[in-house]
Amino acid sequence: METRLLWFCNWSVLGVCATLKLPQIFAVLGARSARGISLPSLLLELAGFLVFLRYQCYYEYPLLTYLEYPILIAQDLILLLCVFHFKGHVKRAAPYIVLKEGSCGSTAPQHFKNLCTFISAASKFAQLQYLWKSRDSGAVSALTWSLASYTCAARIMTTLMTTSDLTILTRFVIMLALNIWVAATILRYRKTDVKSE
Repeated sequence: METRLLWFCNWSVLGVCATLKLPQIFAVLGARSARGISLPSLLLELAGFLVFLRYQCYYEYPLLTYLEYPILIAQDLILLLCVFHFKGHVKRAAPYIVLKEGSCGSTAPQHFKNLCTFISAASKFAQLQYLWKSRDSGAVSALTWSLASYTCAARIMTTLMTTSDLTILTRFVIMLALNIWVAATILRYRKTDVKSE
C-alpha cells in the first residue's frame, strides 16, 4: 500500500509539474500582458528552485523525489522570457539565463539547506505583496498556484515515506500554506475585478 502511494505521489507530481507553469504562460500570452505577475517573486522562485535542486543533489536523495525541479526551472525561464517580453525588456533576461546555466553544475554547501525555504517563502510573499498593492490579479493564473499546492501536499507525503528530512518537510508545509494563500488572493481579486466591471 505504501509503495503504491509513494509511486502515485511521485509520478503525479511529475505529471503536474510537467504542465504546472503552462496555465500561467498561456494566461500571459493570451492577455499579451504580464500584469499582476511580480518579477521579484518569479526571480526569487527561480533562485529557490535552483538552491533546492542543489540541496537534493548534495544529499543524493532519490531522483524521483526532486526530478520535477529541472522541469520547473525550464518553465520558469520561459515564463521569465514572457514577462520580460511584455514589459519590453527581453534583453534583461539574458543575465538570469546565464546565471541559471552557470549555477547548475555546482553543489550546495550544507549551510544552504535552509536558504531554499527562505528564498521560496520570500517569492510567495513578493507575489502576495504585489497582489495586495495592486488589488488586481491581472494575468496571474490561480490554476498554476493551485497545482503548486497539490505538488507540495504530495511532496509532504513522499518526504515522510522516503527521507524524513525535517528541513524538506518544513519547506513543503510552508510552501503549501503560502501557495494556498496566493491562490486564494488571486481568486479574491479576480472576483473584485468581475464585480467592478
